[in-house]
Amino acid sequence: MKDVYQIIQKVMLTEKGTRLSETENKYMFNVNPAANKAEIKQAVEELFKVKVTAVNTMKRQGKKKRERTPSSGCTASWKRAIVTLAEENKIDLV
Repeated sequence: MKDVYQIIQKVMLTEKGTRLSETENKYMFNVNPAANKAEIKQAVEELFKVKVTAVNTMKRQGKKKRERTPSSGCTASWKRAIVTLAEENKIDLV
């Protein structure tokens, strides 16, 4: 298994993530694109000492960017995981 800090890169504190954590006990993480659901589940359980019931992942495509020059590029692609915790568990992010 990989290091938990390589799997979970950062916690996403967005409006949608805050709403999910308050109403549905779900938390959003930016994870390594090579990580699978089982590795993400083990990493969250080990890092935050909680019980995970479900993991949903989605790959986010990088956006094309263009400057005022002939060259163009794109932002990096990344992977997002939405982790559902058991009812008695909670992560204090703030």
